[in-house]
Amino acid sequence: MTTTTHTQTAHPHVEVLRAIYADLPKLADYAVDDIVLHRADRSAEDQRVCRGIQAVLAHEQALIRLTGNTLLMDVQHITANDYFGTVLGILRATHPQEIAMPFCGLWRFEGGRIVEHWENAYRPAELQHLFTPPAPRASSD
Repeated sequence: MTTTTHTQTAHPHVEVLRAIYADLPKLADYAVDDIVLHRADRSAEDQRVCRGIQAVLAHEQALIRLTGNTLLMDVQHITANDYFGTVLGILRATHPQEIAMPFCGLWRFEGGRIVEHWENAYRPAELQHLFTPPAPRASSD
């Protein structure tokens, strides 16, 4: 059995998530200092967890830098309640190659603050390959 409750106004966490996806560094304004981020390129063998706001912001800034500042999270849907928020959309970048990949961001809230985030990409291996800098070429000197 499924029960659905509809409300006329959006939950305040919807606006928090909208602000973050419009400007990723704003995450620091809404997260606890010891936030945990589960990266999209994680696996069962390698959990790829970032712990703490500085590590999370460094991860986000690295993604922006690796795309030559072309990273865009094209948000299509946001839903949230007191405990969780979900953002569906398309991750887009034009550097180092053009990409348009569906994503789902899951966020956990406690007391109105973000405590945990799971990045989910439709094809995480492809995304990881895109964001892996090429190995330095050997010199022929």
